[in-house]
Amino acid sequence: MIKQSYRHSIRCQRGLVLVEMVLITPLMLLMMLATAEVSRAFVDHNTLTKAARNGVRYVAENAFQGTTGVVSVSMQLSDEAKNLVVYGNTLGIGSPVLPGLAPANITVTDLGGNNIQISISYTITGMLGPAVPNFFGSSINLLHNLQASVTMRAL
Repeated sequence: MIKQSYRHSIRCQRGLVLVEMVLITPLMLLMMLATAEVSRAFVDHNTLTKAARNGVRYVAENAFQGTTGVVSVSMQLSDEAKNLVVYGNTLGIGSPVLPGLAPANITVTDLGGNNIQISISYTITGMLGPAVPNFFGSSINLLHNLQASVTMRAL
């Protein structure tokens, strides 16, 4: 009698484990995907900030006109800085540091007082695409706009 009751208990628990697994699996998958999305956005923002820092450093080194002490950001210097931010070189060849990043996303600004600023606006999409349908008929937007801005004094 005890053995039969024990087997019945195990069989019921086995079904209970299946029900628990069905209920918890979607929540766990959602948490894993959300963690991966946030981590990817963090890495992309870090890449943008580093690229902006390299670009503004390049402009700060090359913005002085001779020994006059006057800072001038020419169109050529601005274009070279944008290429450096996007492609990692001043020539503008190769692939972008992030997919979809273009020189049009970068702004080089002379703030005055020998300060130069580079700002980047970049839109990232989710790993599952630009939108994910939810249970209520609408969709969840996975497009996020990342902003990175670095200011540096000309050397």
